[in-house]
Amino acid sequence: MFLLDAGARAAEVCAVDLDDIDLRVGSVLVRNGKGRKPRTVFLGKKSKRALRAYLKSRTKDNNAEEEVALWVINTQSRPTYWGLNQILRRRAEEVDIEKPTPHDFRGAFVLNFLRNGGDIYSLQKLMGHIDLQVHRRHLAQTY
Repeated sequence: MFLLDAGARAAEVCAVDLDDIDLRVGSVLVRNGKGRKPRTVFLGKKSKRALRAYLKSRTKDNNAEEEVALWVINTQSRPTYWGLNQILRRRAEEVDIEKPTPHDFRGAFVLNFLRNGGDIYSLQKLMGHIDLQVHRRHLAQTY
């Protein structure tokens, strides 16, 4: 749900630190977006609720990486792009659907944002795009 709500790139999601989130507002600071430009993305109510539950379920093992990273896998390290892909593959198999790619969630975010009345310039800022040509590619892939 985090991927869909935030519209962030997979590597950006994997790199989120605990200090980057504000659950009161639902904002997430993406420190190193494409081109090393920071930006803020936002989460919906369901994602904030799920994130709170996830944070309550985490245990402390005094691992430095675990104390900093938002997402920690069972080896007590950050997930990688490939690890995230494997999570998506397993979840897709569980519900018997074709595996989406992490980038599919960005395309769905674009489409949902525009269908719900969002404007193209706010979308550009949320996605971290320099120009509108990239939006056109997202929309062309979606339709």
